[in-house]
Amino acid sequence: MLPVMKTPENIFLIGPMGVGKSTIGRQLASMLHKEFRDTDHEIESRTGVDIPTIFDIEGEEGFRKREATVLDELTTDTNLVLATGGGIVMREENRKALRRGFVVYLAANIDTLVERTRRDKNRPLLQNTDKRKKLEELMELRDPIYREEADIIVETDGRSAKAVAKEIIDQLQAA
Repeated sequence: MLPVMKTPENIFLIGPMGVGKSTIGRQLASMLHKEFRDTDHEIESRTGVDIPTIFDIEGEEGFRKREATVLDELTTDTNLVLATGGGIVMREENRKALRRGFVVYLAANIDTLVERTRRDKNRPLLQNTDKRKKLEELMELRDPIYREEADIIVETDGRSAKAVAKEIIDQLQAA
């Protein structure tokens, strides 16, 4: 059992696709006795279709509008660990919403991201393209923003979800 400590009311996980936000978020929520939510799963639940279908019908802009609405609502909840979509930090309104909680940037190198997304068909930005090149382009744009918005940064390369969640808790205790 973990020692009693004061944890932030809400913890928001940001980072690129394939970094492990959902898996680590579930583990972290369990360890901290918080509710786990995921913006992508919430969008799918509300629309009744998967993310690629939303991209096909509404384009990326339509998806991003839905994502902003869901984020704005979820960041006002309490006792929450929230996994966000990789591009969520690209809109200023989303960055403001993220500031309602403690933001953890889960980071990984490109090789790890390529490996983890290699067979995934549920990531519209990586379909019909060179995955490595696309991930490199996205990271060039997003990494500085992830770093700027993060309260802490935790590396996930070659580590289990439990080990990463434990490091986040250790850093929370130290903060």
